[in-house]
Amino acid sequence: MLFGSSGIRRKYDQVLIDTALAVGSALAHRSKDVLVGMDTRTTSPLLAHMIVAGILGSGGTAHICGMVPTPTVAYATRDVKAGCMITASHNPEEYNGLKLFNPDGSSFTRRQQAEMEDRVKTPHWTDWKGLGCEQETDAVSKHKDAILNQVCVEKPIRAILDCGNGAGCRLSPSLLADAGVRVIPVNANPSGHFARPSEPLKENLGYLSEMIRKTGADCAVVHDGDADRMMAFDNKGRYIDGDHLLMLFAGHLDAKRVVTTSDASMIIDEIAEVRRTPVGDSYVSEELLAWGDFGGEPSGAWIFPKISLCPDGPFAAALFCEIASQGDVAAMIDAMPTFPILRESFVNPAARETVLALGAASPTDGIRVSEEEGWYLIRASGTEPKIRITAEGKTPADAKTMLAKARARVMQGKTA
Repeated sequence: MLFGSSGIRRKYDQVLIDTALAVGSALAHRSKDVLVGMDTRTTSPLLAHMIVAGILGSGGTAHICGMVPTPTVAYATRDVKAGCMITASHNPEEYNGLKLFNPDGSSFTRRQQAEMEDRVKTPHWTDWKGLGCEQETDAVSKHKDAILNQVCVEKPIRAILDCGNGAGCRLSPSLLADAGVRVIPVNANPSGHFARPSEPLKENLGYLSEMIRKTGADCAVVHDGDADRMMAFDNKGRYIDGDHLLMLFAGHLDAKRVVTTSDASMIIDEIAEVRRTPVGDSYVSEELLAWGDFGGEPSGAWIFPKISLCPDGPFAAALFCEIASQGDVAAMIDAMPTFPILRESFVNPAARETVLALGAASPTDGIRVSEEEGWYLIRASGTEPKIRITAEGKTPADAKTMLAKARARVMQGKTA
């Protein structure tokens, strides 16, 4: 299977190079005008050349926007027929991949992915008279202007911005500065090598709490490698978990209908009507095509349909700074409910088969069981031979009970 839950992704190798050429050809055969962008990885320029070669060789026009965040490509795709971003998102530098977008900024749906998997099997080369062409385009300015038209930082604040040496360097520093934020940049050099693990997890960002205290910053915002994700710290230097950021954004936007993933906390149900999808921002995006005011997943992918259907880290960073300029973020978070969540994983060589036997339609989507006092999720890892369990309850005892039920279901192989 070529596509995962968020595009095509693997360690850089000959297979990925060949795949990029084939995908470029298939894209041009499907959509003659294709926007191409890339992240900061050292392998991205080569893969971009392969995508462009495939587009030109199949008679298409490659609109090249260079090194930009993924949401910038998604936003600017509205001016063409399809978009392609070369990135492995939050994965380490040795990985790379491709994300494909529709003009509304949504990722290719599962149906479109299946069509692409068929198309890449056959080259679509034209003869020498039908070769396509390249055009350069400024996607960053369009994206920045669109965000600034929707965000208002009411008073000057200071914010630490950690770009993680990723594509966010190309947009977020100037975006926040133009919005009225005094930016304290960290890891803002797009070197192609990540000074910290790219995924914006709490354990990867321990230095930011002290920086906030020392600088007196009002907050900190953090990106992953392609800036489709954004996580944050409050004015007390505390990392804000994704479930509370989801609630913070939904409340600030007055979103009445929220799309999130099966592993998200039930605290969001306190303020909105909620629909849940399998884990993966592309599933959230696909659901938002038909329903919802706002969507996101606790990993830091926040989707604002008014701008596009792609997770937009720079937009989220600017919106968080707007919130921080209006009040005490730490107090806002402290006023929110918190339900205990327990997570565990264990090695199982037959993880996929086991989860399917439990009744899941897809092993990586898993099964989610909700009860009055909590819920549990059982799913197979998409990259390792492991089963992952997430359980949440209204009290610590409820969470432990839900976790125990999930364990028992896995161990006993129950299907009901």
